[in-house]
Amino acid sequence: MLILIGAAVVLGSVILGYLMEHGNLGVLFQPAELVIIFGAATGSFLISSPIKVVSMVIQNIKKILTSKGPTKAIYLELLSLLYQIFSKIRKEGLIAIEADIEDPKKSPIFGKYKGVLSNHHALNFICDNLKVIITTNITPYELDNVMDIEIEAHHHEAMIPAHMVAKVADALPGLGIVAAVLGVVLTMGKIDQPPTVLGHSIGAALVGTFLGVLMCYGFVGPIATNLEGNADEEGIYYQAIKIALVAFVGGAAPQIAVEFGRRAIPSAEKPTFEELEKAVRK
Repeated sequence: MLILIGAAVVLGSVILGYLMEHGNLGVLFQPAELVIIFGAATGSFLISSPIKVVSMVIQNIKKILTSKGPTKAIYLELLSLLYQIFSKIRKEGLIAIEADIEDPKKSPIFGKYKGVLSNHHALNFICDNLKVIITTNITPYELDNVMDIEIEAHHHEAMIPAHMVAKVADALPGLGIVAAVLGVVLTMGKIDQPPTVLGHSIGAALVGTFLGVLMCYGFVGPIATNLEGNADEEGIYYQAIKIALVAFVGGAAPQIAVEFGRRAIPSAEKPTFEELEKAVRK
């Protein structure tokens, strides 16, 4: 919702300022300039991106339009799940959770936490590392290193859409200049026309530069920043999982392990100690 509000504010401010100086909105509407700039930007994006990256960009843009980042409730759900798993291990041994992590969708533990169950990557991250803990005598230090490698690889992949959109944003001012130059070329073909015709034609050509710069700094660049922020937030989610798992393998009690995980959460979404204690007791 904020993205749509921000876009409306950008457009409204530009148009309002233009109208305050008695500008003619008809001059700004140049379909040919739009075709040149956005067509070339789309083409350059397709040239530079494999089909996998194109799909990732589309999915991530849909995500920032339709969903929020991790909230306090989401983190509480995650920590409660980890507490349930740790408690079962502490009471019944490592082998007791084997069936749960082999098929989480049929697990009575995972089944109570639909948010984590629907997060495919996070679910695999939890289950894969629990399988490592069960099948190997891994030390906390080794587990920490292994999980760091996986988090880094996931974060690198999650940042690809932001980087690609940022590159498109960087190209837009240059493509706006291309559209403006083509407009000047067309204007030169009208050199024998009256000054009013030439003025209108030159104004239309300059709209290309205007659109390229506006789209870069007003829309596409901010979208890239938003995508980057989402990737960073997702990375924090995985860090909380890692810290809790490493603490538990290191010998911490279930509630202490999830408390360590809570410390990795940013203050805006971090549940209090009392909120976490109440959640795990349920």
